[in-house]
Amino acid sequence: MSSADEGTGTPVESSAEEQVGSGDEQLEEVSPVPALSGFLPSLPLPESYRQNSVEEVRVLAIADNFQCQYRLLCPERKPLLLCPINECGVQKFVSTTLRPTMTSHPELLNWDGCASFVADFLSLNPLEPPVELPRFLFSATSVLRSQTATCFEYATVLCSLLLGANYDAYCVSGYASKEMCQLDQRRQECPIQGAQAKESDMPAESEPWQRFQREPKSRFLTRQAKKKQEEAEAQAKQQEQEIPEAPADPLRGLRVHCWVLVLAGCRSVQENFLIDPLTGRSYSTTYEHFLGVESVWNNLNYYVNMQDCKNSCADLVYDLHDIKMWEPVLFGVTSKRQLSIEVLKRKEMKMMGMTFVEEEEERVFQMPRTWVTSIYISKEDLETRWPGGWKMIRYKKVELEMFAPYLRMDGLVTRLSTYKDLDCTELMTVKEWYQNRNDHLKEREVNKVTGITTERFTPGRHFHLLYGGEHEMEFSGARVDGLVRRWDTPEEMTESFKGREDFLYYRQVIFDCNVKLPEEHISTEPEERPLLKVLERFHRNPRKDANDDVAERVFVASQRRIDVKYHLEENRFVPCMRTFTKPLGPRDSEFRADMVTGFHVDPDQKPLKTLALYELLSDLVKAEQEVDLQIKSSKKEVRDIVACREQEEIDILLHFSPWTATGIAKAHSLREEMERVAAEEQRWLLEKDTDFLASFLIGLRDIEITSAEDAQRLYEDSLTNFNEQINAQTRLIQERHDQATKALQTIQEHYQETQQDMSHQETKEYQAYCAQHTFQIHIAEKRLSMHKRSAAQKYRALDQRLKQDPRLAPFLLN
Repeated sequence: MSSADEGTGTPVESSAEEQVGSGDEQLEEVSPVPALSGFLPSLPLPESYRQNSVEEVRVLAIADNFQCQYRLLCPERKPLLLCPINECGVQKFVSTTLRPTMTSHPELLNWDGCASFVADFLSLNPLEPPVELPRFLFSATSVLRSQTATCFEYATVLCSLLLGANYDAYCVSGYASKEMCQLDQRRQECPIQGAQAKESDMPAESEPWQRFQREPKSRFLTRQAKKKQEEAEAQAKQQEQEIPEAPADPLRGLRVHCWVLVLAGCRSVQENFLIDPLTGRSYSTTYEHFLGVESVWNNLNYYVNMQDCKNSCADLVYDLHDIKMWEPVLFGVTSKRQLSIEVLKRKEMKMMGMTFVEEEEERVFQMPRTWVTSIYISKEDLETRWPGGWKMIRYKKVELEMFAPYLRMDGLVTRLSTYKDLDCTELMTVKEWYQNRNDHLKEREVNKVTGITTERFTPGRHFHLLYGGEHEMEFSGARVDGLVRRWDTPEEMTESFKGREDFLYYRQVIFDCNVKLPEEHISTEPEERPLLKVLERFHRNPRKDANDDVAERVFVASQRRIDVKYHLEENRFVPCMRTFTKPLGPRDSEFRADMVTGFHVDPDQKPLKTLALYELLSDLVKAEQEVDLQIKSSKKEVRDIVACREQEEIDILLHFSPWTATGIAKAHSLREEMERVAAEEQRWLLEKDTDFLASFLIGLRDIEITSAEDAQRLYEDSLTNFNEQINAQTRLIQERHDQATKALQTIQEHYQETQQDMSHQETKEYQAYCAQHTFQIHIAEKRLSMHKRSAAQKYRALDQRLKQDPRLAPFLLN
């Protein structure tokens, strides 16, 4: 097939080139595929989509020549996918359909991010028939608009993104298993479950005191637990063996598929690997579900596999420069590896201050530029992710549902439903993941068999709750009391603490279950159940002597006994212990020294006197009372948490991040709503100033007047309000008149008494003061007279206006 070389110039190539060059009318007769014919008129495509350039016409001629010779030399093999038809009905060479694009999104800079996005964003359009190559291959821009694609279009989009991210990527045309071609993952393990299993296998990081704490362990219980685990593993293996094998596929080895090959050498890729664009997963080049390879191509060249695939893809060598293994369509063109080496040489020469001199090479025909416009992926596309914002995938005994953020009002983004059978009919558990909830809910797992629900939260919610189950609760370390875990049942309550000043780290409360509570207290006041025993444990306090530092204390309420165990002293094997018996009465005289028994590890230590023992007992009794109050507070907190969760589930609220496209749209809509409300308020204020009935209409249930009673009441209220305003103004004017008159009388009386002793200046000030107040009195009298004359006129005008108002007139006239 050397005739594909540009330098050969065979007659076959010339005739084919003439046909393509003069066959524009023939190409235009090809109608676009029906899947896109609906939106083509509304989306004007560039000229490069609708016709071929001179270079494209030439490469089509070379491809046609290559195809003819390939059929002649390899008649037993299927035709190659060289020149499919694009969305405008124009033949395009497959390499020119690739559009290397580097996006600005950080998540699309690595191969796994690109593969995951393409697998999520597109939905599969299976090949029909499944054993033949597709006649159409649409551009990445059209595929991303419609979000439906064949496996070849999947691979085209993914390969374009990988090439833009500087990977040495190729589209691969070959054959694969039925499950891979049809995107059937019902016999594969769910990747989310695998990730959870790895996390659960990791050992939990424990505190130093937990690491070295010596606790007795039963060898029998350990053996029993190991035996139970082995039985569970054996049962799981047996269930896997019972799974029926998939029926034999009559088309095995014939189903056409397309995937992506990434060669080592770029972006620190050490080994070649394959990517299935339908799932976004990577596989080794020997993966058993890839059954054969016909050809590979990138944006620079097209290579035909000349190796035998009798062992599927296990023995294939991906050395594309070996023409014995891979036959290129264009000989002598620059490859991706050569471009990378040339770029490195240029950088080295530039760093050394030398000028890079290009070697003169024989000019060969290079691959034309792509006809596809630049791929654009918006931030909203990354957030919406799946077609319609939702996607469901079936795995082995699992259904995985994924939702775009803010698509659901409850903030659900992922739901994992686990079933007992392969047909997914018997539901066992449902695990859900949430985002952007105001109640900080992160995960919820519901066991459909037992009905038990467990929830996990992110830090920052009420009560600092991180985990909530049927009986168990976990809290963050931000609590003042240092509570990190609580196990609560009707018979027992266990609490674990961390970082407390009193060094308490464990408390166990046992309730007396033999006491029957009234029915009204069973559900509402469970803390009324009597305490049977309270056990508390403390860390070592380095500021105290070990024989005085309490390690464990037990309050046995039923026996009125308090047991105290102290920390173990260095070089000792037994700690000190004391047992206190509380006196029956509250009087101090009832305490005796024989009420305290104990053991001191140091025989030379003098025993404590009665007064010291009594003070110890008094402190323990006070501590017991405080513990009783704390237990009641804990029980009340449990009820408050349950009530708070019930209310939060009723009023679910989401917080919108301003850094997301949805958050920006939400903020924009909120701003528009605020502006609309402000405009309505402003309009209402303007109407209120001009409408004399606005203040009276507020008292009605409806703004519209619908009855004669409402109209009559508004009429009377308006007149009454007007009279009150007139009277208020009359009283104000009269008060000012009276004040001025009284002030004038007062100064005149003072003048009559002291005029003989006044100076000339004081007399002038008195006269000016009298003139000013006389003028004020005159003005007040005149305003009062005018106000009284105009009040009657205004009252008659208001009465006439009310009777003529279109809202009141129909009811007042009747």
